[in-house]
Amino acid sequence: PPGRKVLIVYAHQEPKSLNGSLKRVAVEELSKQGCSVTVSDLYAMQFEPRATRNDIVGCLHNSEEFNYGVETWEAYKRGGLSSDLIEEQKKVQEADLLIFQFPLYWFSMPAIMKGWMDRVLVQGFAHEFPNCYDSGLLKNKLALFSFTTGGSREMYAKGGISGDIRYLLWPMQHGIMHFCGVKVLAPHICFAPEYVSEEKRKEMLTAWAQRLKTLWKEEPINCSPEWYFK
Repeated sequence: PPGRKVLIVYAHQEPKSLNGSLKRVAVEELSKQGCSVTVSDLYAMQFEPRATRNDIVGCLHNSEEFNYGVETWEAYKRGGLSSDLIEEQKKVQEADLLIFQFPLYWFSMPAIMKGWMDRVLVQGFAHEFPNCYDSGLLKNKLALFSFTTGGSREMYAKGGISGDIRYLLWPMQHGIMHFCGVKVLAPHICFAPEYVSEEKRKEMLTAWAQRLKTLWKEEPINCSPEWYFK
């Protein structure tokens, strides 16, 4: 619906790739609906994936012994995080929906995107024990993981060699997003695009555009281990 804000966190090196096209389709389709869409193109931004002392501006809370979690938490509270983090947190704060667009690397997200999770979702901003899972600080937001795989759908089936694709989503969807209170929409998976015809790849883009048309009517997945492991 008009006025909704979407942040697309995008991790691919090549704009002409299928991931690049999926990102472009999302921007076009959601903008057409009157949503305002922001893209964090991590490779283009040369986003720093490492969690280091540089993420804290000014004095440390404890200069004797560096504890990243404690230091970023303290820095967040006093407005002392580095500007790149403040920038990303602002985008997350404003977004109603977060879309993560990436190729699956080693059963997970690319390092640059994992680094975004490691650095941006600071304690005090995204979660603050006991405020996690259903009471995480980012509740009222939605997330959707849209990604491509190298392996085929059969490989990622329950009886397949790679196991059910849902097992891989547990750390990303549950361990990160749901932990921060975000509700998760069903993932959008393009299986093995490199091994299919140009025709099939076009169909993948059309299917994504179609889904985006009614995305706001979708119900989030059931945020329990059953969804992943039943």
